[in-house]
Amino acid sequence: MLLRREGWRHGQNKTRRVYRELGLQLRNKSPKRRVKAKLRDDRRPATRVNEIWAMDFVHDQLATGGKLRVLTIIDIFSRFSPALEPRLTFRGTDVVDVLERLCNEVGIPATIRVD
Repeated sequence: MLLRREGWRHGQNKTRRVYRELGLQLRNKSPKRRVKAKLRDDRRPATRVNEIWAMDFVHDQLATGGKLRVLTIIDIFSRFSPALEPRLTFRGTDVVDVLERLCNEVGIPATIRVD
């Protein structure tokens, strides 16, 4: 950016080559700080079955190169898993269909946690 302001019209590769030939060090960009998910104070432990479900995706790769996604839903209190739904692709409507089916079969949870 500074070189461009001073009238130099060379690309990034040429600039790096010149720096390397002169033995100069390139200024590294500072790493972007990732915001870590902080633990919420309002999270309370489950006290009964069907109170809190945790929902997340697990990913894996097949030998053919395709990606496999598994929707996992777990009851926090009993550690019972009402759904392990494997598919190659998931859309939002697919997740809604799975949740509606579970609510009809198992019952409606009070809370669903999503990581």
